[in-house]
Amino acid sequence: MKTIDQYELFKLLLNDMGETGWWPADSKVEIIIGAIMIQNTNAANAKRAVNNIGSATKFNPQAILNLPLETLEDLVRPAGFFKNKSKAVHSVLNWFQEHDNNLEAITEKYEINLRQELLKLHGVGDETADVLLLYVFEQPVFVSDKYAQKLYTELGVTGMDNYKAMRKKVSLDEQFTTWEAKEFHGLIDEFGKIYLRGKGNFEASFLAGYQLKIEE
Repeated sequence: MKTIDQYELFKLLLNDMGETGWWPADSKVEIIIGAIMIQNTNAANAKRAVNNIGSATKFNPQAILNLPLETLEDLVRPAGFFKNKSKAVHSVLNWFQEHDNNLEAITEKYEINLRQELLKLHGVGDETADVLLLYVFEQPVFVSDKYAQKLYTELGVTGMDNYKAMRKKVSLDEQFTTWEAKEFHGLIDEFGKIYLRGKGNFEASFLAGYQLKIEE
């Protein structure tokens, strides 16, 4: 059993699977919409809703906010929980508009409290907040999603019971760049789709035989 750290894990994933280009989107607004749509559904359903909104508004935030609520709900419907997700879209986009959609100014205003501000918004939980920090605000944070929990458990890390538990125990090493943090999340999810779905097939993967050491 070979012991590795998180950065070595990232390199193993990258070398075997290649770049993911994650998060796949052409604009920050599309990323925001995608981060909301993916909640409690699969990627295909989320993508249908994202494409619906893009076709109707070209991801112009004001155009999205100008949509009648019933129209927005119909566009969101393929992703499920369409009423709640539509409210979340309004909540988040209105918040960005209140800050003139200026990401740099938002970052400077809230600094280390930015995550807590995001969590105050309707429909933004822990995972969505971290996705926004990473892919919208370009901060190298770790996304402790289900696939990450499963992977780290397979690699011998204990206590990966849920998002909050993992987040308390796991953070990225300082050497991770923002690009690497983005890729790490994407690679973990792509690995998870192949080896960790359902009962999983981790022992058949290229990571079998490794043990992950987390710096406490």
